[in-house]
Amino acid sequence: MTFVAIDFETADHGPDSACAVGLVRVSDNRVVKRQYYLIRPKRRSFFFTSVHGITWENVRRKPTFEMVWGRIQNVLRGAEFIASHSVSFDRRVLESCCRAAKIPPPEIPYVCTMKLARRIWDIHPTNLFSVCRYLGLPLNHHEALSDAEACAGIVVAALRDGAKI
Repeated sequence: MTFVAIDFETADHGPDSACAVGLVRVSDNRVVKRQYYLIRPKRRSFFFTSVHGITWENVRRKPTFEMVWGRIQNVLRGAEFIASHSVSFDRRVLESCCRAAKIPPPEIPYVCTMKLARRIWDIHPTNLFSVCRYLGLPLNHHEALSDAEACAGIVVAALRDGAKI
């Protein structure tokens, strides 16, 4: 089984304002690729710097989503699903950024690691920090690559505990 865990950080309330993405590709329960990109959003408005630490100065010379899309697409190619924690957020960001760039969004199923953790281990609360603590996974929360790595770890742990995905 091959899947990609993904996590976006956004600059503002618009779902097309991705300013960072972390991707972790897993094949046969082993991480085979890690990618992290800072992204220059279309707007200079940064409302969530206090959450993720990313500022306009950090991204003003970085590539736009359109420019990193090919690299993201290469990581996603052949994956059976995309995993993320609270998948509605990351899916909406990915699809909004694709639409804004006039790129067709990937047609890959999504798996929510929050719902997976509730179903497999009955964890409450099910925020990423709590699930990682329960499973003993490292986490530097709101750092996109660390969050994606944590999501990958949740899926691998669930599969080892007999989950059907």
